[in-house]
Amino acid sequence: MTTTPRRIPRLLARAPIGVFRLGLGGVFGGRLVMVDHRGRRSGLVRHVVLETVARDGDACVVVSGYGWSAQWLRNIHADPRVRLWSGWGTGRNARAEVLPPEESVAVLERYRREHPVAARSLGRALGLEPLFTQGPLSAEQVERLPVVRIAPR
Repeated sequence: MTTTPRRIPRLLARAPIGVFRLGLGGVFGGRLVMVDHRGRRSGLVRHVVLETVARDGDACVVVSGYGWSAQWLRNIHADPRVRLWSGWGTGRNARAEVLPPEESVAVLERYRREHPVAARSLGRALGLEPLFTQGPLSAEQVERLPVVRIAPR
């Protein structure tokens, strides 16, 4: 069974941006981060708020629930220089990297194991079958959910 991801209402998705701009992102307890990225065509700075699925020191790991159709993902693929807002205070210069499939499988398997309720809820809410099904993830499933590590520079 393949499902297409459901869209989060724009107003809801953009609501935390103001909180991060005020330097109050710490209210999200590290679960959410904001990434400033540059539009690949316009060159304008864009903002996206994403849920972290893992931490790797100061770096955070996020998943594109909408796959390669997500504009933020396409933009950071074109220019990986971003600004990462996480916790209290202002953003920091960072670099985004799309992880290879093998590493992505490991990240998502660990997320499903360590946060089973959150993974199932998020998977069902967005129609992301790989997050709520049982059994090992395949590289094909993970290719539909690109995993990105964002590390401060």
